[in-house]
Amino acid sequence: MNKRKKRAIRSAIKGDPANQVAALPYRLAADGSMRVMLITSRGTRRFVVPKGWPMKKKSSAAAAACEARQEAGVVGQMARVPIGSFRYWKRLSVGFVPIIVRVFPMAVETVLDSWKEEAERGRKWLCPEDAATLVDEPALASLVRRMPELIRRR
Repeated sequence: MNKRKKRAIRSAIKGDPANQVAALPYRLAADGSMRVMLITSRGTRRFVVPKGWPMKKKSSAAAAACEARQEAGVVGQMARVPIGSFRYWKRLSVGFVPIIVRVFPMAVETVLDSWKEEAERGRKWLCPEDAATLVDEPALASLVRRMPELIRRR
């Protein structure tokens, strides 16, 4: 575990939320409809977005892009500004810690046939409304549901 992550976890144990970054991969169909990609978590197999800890010497958007490639096997153009954030409680060996996740849209250009975590995760393209019903975090569900509108505004 890197020093930055250890420091964030120590702070979160004391009650200060730690920060993570996430990608929300999407693509547009020929008819203009949007699909977003969700992945399954490794432990509980819940539907989530690719997310992880900030990375040294990488912008938040670049770190989110790395997570999307490793966890979901997608590559694309990342927005430089997040569309929003959500909070959740991360289960660690020391207990649960509060996390704030900033979400960056990713316009997917390539879906890889093979990727780092393919044996550990499923992935699924869904319309935003269906995807929103599958995620547990209400603020993330709201972002997913509003994705078409949020992307049109950019």
